[in-house]
Amino acid sequence: MTSLPLFEFSFPGPLREKLIAAVLDGSKSSTTSLLKGYEHEGSAPRQVGTRSVVIDSKECPVVIIETISVRVVPLSQVDLAHVVDEGEGLTTVAEWRAEHELGWHSAEQREEFGDPEFAVNDETLVVLERFRVMEDLRTT
Repeated sequence: MTSLPLFEFSFPGPLREKLIAAVLDGSKSSTTSLLKGYEHEGSAPRQVGTRSVVIDSKECPVVIIETISVRVVPLSQVDLAHVVDEGEGLTTVAEWRAEHELGWHSAEQREEFGDPEFAVNDETLVVLERFRVMEDLRTT
C-alpha cells in the first residue's frame, strides 16, 4: 500500500471529510480537478488502472480507489451524469459549477497557484475522473 500514490479530495477540512464519506457510502464515484493543478505540480492526470490511497484531513489512509476513466474537457462541457456521480447531491450543472467555483476561486487555491487573480472560465480545462473503491482501509 505504501507504494501507491496519495489522493486528496479538496483541501483538508470539512469538505474533504464530506467527500470521503460520500466515497465510502458509494454515492461518490467521480471527481473533477483542474488540469492547471497537475501542470502546477509537474505531473499528469491519473491514468485508467491507477490505484491511489485516499487520505483524510489528518493524512490518514482511508480507502484505496482505482481510476476507471479519465477525460480532459473544457469546463463548459461537464455533463450532468458526471455531476450526479460526484455524490454531492447537486442536480444541475449550473449548481455544480457554482459550488466548484467557490473552491477554485478560494484563497487556498489562488495561493497554491501563486496567482491572486486566478479564475476559471468556460475554456478552463478540467479532468473528469471516475473511480471505484478497491479497499476500505479503516477495517484493516
